[in-house]
Amino acid sequence: MTPILIYCFDAYCGWCYGFSPVMQKIEEKYKNVLSFEVLSGGMIMPENPVHIKASAGYIANAYKNVEDLSGVKFGSDFLWHIFNPEESDWYPHSEMPAIALCIFKEYYPEKAITFAHEIQYALHMEGRDLTDKEAYRHLFEKYSIHPDAFYEKLKSEHYKEMAHYEFSLVKQLQVDGYPCVLMQTGDLKFHLLAKGFTPFDTLTRRIDLVLEELKTQN
Repeated sequence: MTPILIYCFDAYCGWCYGFSPVMQKIEEKYKNVLSFEVLSGGMIMPENPVHIKASAGYIANAYKNVEDLSGVKFGSDFLWHIFNPEESDWYPHSEMPAIALCIFKEYYPEKAITFAHEIQYALHMEGRDLTDKEAYRHLFEKYSIHPDAFYEKLKSEHYKEMAHYEFSLVKQLQVDGYPCVLMQTGDLKFHLLAKGFTPFDTLTRRIDLVLEELKTQN
């Protein structure tokens, strides 16, 4: 089997946003050698909506660390909600962006990493509320997706079940933090390559080691 690089992330994970450029470079480097799969983890799944003020204090301290280590920038429209939580109408929840990603992957399965980045950029740079279905409209024209078809799928149980299946799969893979990268080289053979933000050079070395190991086995 072609080795599969599995990227477990969550749309609301700031460290995943910082890691996104690394994954884009990894995909470009290994696109002829590996298959790629992106799974949403369901990081924020409260039974009852929880306001952004519950996590704003943590994010206000942590986002600079992400910027310093990864080089990404968080946008002022996102940070407004973090520094003015009392005025924000955000109730973060991972379900809708995960459903949206399932729909995008159905249209363009080869662009899963790109769509994961687009959704994270929409939140962390542009300050779009990912629990609002309008947060995804700007991507329709860019990727030639019909709005009515997308929104019909967004409210269907089928795609909700697909998203929740991904959440379950991530748990089965024993992923307990994001971002996380694994390589599947057999039916039950998985290699943990990254847990948390990992620089491009470090990740490529780990990927190359597994690929070299596979060559010696064949």
